[in-house]
Amino acid sequence: MDVMPKWAEVVLVPLISLLLAAILSALVILAIGEDPVEAVKIMVTGALGSTYGWGYTLYYATNFMFTGLAVAVAFHAGLFNIGGEGQAMLGGLGVALVCLFIPWPHWTIAILAAVVASALFGALWAAIPAYLQAKRGSHIVITTIMFNFIGAAVLNYMLVNVLRPAGAMDPATARFPEAVHLPNLNELLAPFGIAFSKSAPANVSLVIAMVACVLVWLLIWRTPLGLEIRSYGKSHRAARYAGIGSVRITMIAMLISGGLAGMMAINNVMGEAERLVLNAVEGAGFIGIAVALMGRSHPLGVFLAAILFGFLYQGGAELALWTSIPRELIVVIQALVILFTGALDNMVRMPLERIFLAVRRARTSQSQSAE
Repeated sequence: MDVMPKWAEVVLVPLISLLLAAILSALVILAIGEDPVEAVKIMVTGALGSTYGWGYTLYYATNFMFTGLAVAVAFHAGLFNIGGEGQAMLGGLGVALVCLFIPWPHWTIAILAAVVASALFGALWAAIPAYLQAKRGSHIVITTIMFNFIGAAVLNYMLVNVLRPAGAMDPATARFPEAVHLPNLNELLAPFGIAFSKSAPANVSLVIAMVACVLVWLLIWRTPLGLEIRSYGKSHRAARYAGIGSVRITMIAMLISGGLAGMMAINNVMGEAERLVLNAVEGAGFIGIAVALMGRSHPLGVFLAAILFGFLYQGGAELALWTSIPRELIVVIQALVILFTGALDNMVRMPLERIFLAVRRARTSQSQSAE
């Protein structure tokens, strides 16, 4: 029997971890002579105080939803996919190829092809480390990290030598045709009479990310394959004894994980930049690890954690713009959130478990006394 109830595991532990990170962040801001209360006000106003701020918050959150789901699926299979960065890069390459070289009549058709291409390229990039782990025993953490660097080199070569327009200096593709430009939230919400910022980058990819959250939940908790993935992640030896093939589950879980990471490119490449640039991923693959950890590898948790990190990204940008707090300190605050919600998780969990255990024992003794 679990010591803590499920609600405490999913809600209470992350909230207390987040509170501890916020307190320590406030002390750091105080140490450099700034007002932490004013800093929080600026972050909240900049990220949530206008539709423009919400547009950027949701744009970043969309990226983190895809990469967070990618890490979460691998986690359920007992695998640590740190290759989301490289898989998202290659997913962007897939999006660029279908948008540049196929004349689509409308974005509604183009986005379907982009989803398939981005997922396919991301999955194929994850398949190689997955095969090396399943068949050769190479550790998935090492191989996926190395494939991030290889992916960056492949993308650099393609942008500089193959896809760069003649006469252009930037390592980037040409701009995608007008027909494949995705509608932003202003265009999506206008028919409902809801005003939204025209210049905010949040777009229809947010809807796809939310659908992906639902589909991952259905896969992991409502299908036989999801049961096999979770069983294998809980105990490789017991799963093999039950007839669940380790090679098959490793390959399938990593293909799904890589595909989800690759789909991030729909948002940042097709939706925001409308072309493929060299540093399009901007670390979102690594932030996905923190999002999955904080969200307890559950799609709802990933969704909420992604919005939190979207808030930190946009609020941090506003903080760096309107105060003398250096941009590097924003990275420190984000790192503290990751530290407390991930690496120091047991620092919160273990005292809570002792409290719930003591309460349970007290109730048991009371009921025995009453009898």
